[in-house]
Amino acid sequence: MRFQVSQHIRDIKLIESFISYLGCGILTKRDDSVLFEVSKFNDIWEKIIPFFQKTPIMGVKDLEFKEWRLAAEIIKTKKHLTQEGLEEIYQIKSGMNTGREHN
Repeated sequence: MRFQVSQHIRDIKLIESFISYLGCGILTKRDDSVLFEVSKFNDIWEKIIPFFQKTPIMGVKDLEFKEWRLAAEIIKTKKHLTQEGLEEIYQIKSGMNTGREHN
């Protein structure tokens, strides 16, 4: 499980502020973009998820967040170690981002 935000390289200061504000994550520079990434589960559970629960996301990304958080709950409770839990995560993942039907 990981959390990522990608921005144009001109917004590098913004991405750097994520790291200092949230106290986690790494910054990776690409050709013309910069990527903020958090892959440590405890940071996701204790910092990223609470931040977005306090500061809701608008639009379709809110649906993505809620499903992503559901997958995190499955991992937190160790249900992902069962076949049922894994299938539940795969089902959630298949409906996210490009797999989502837009009305």
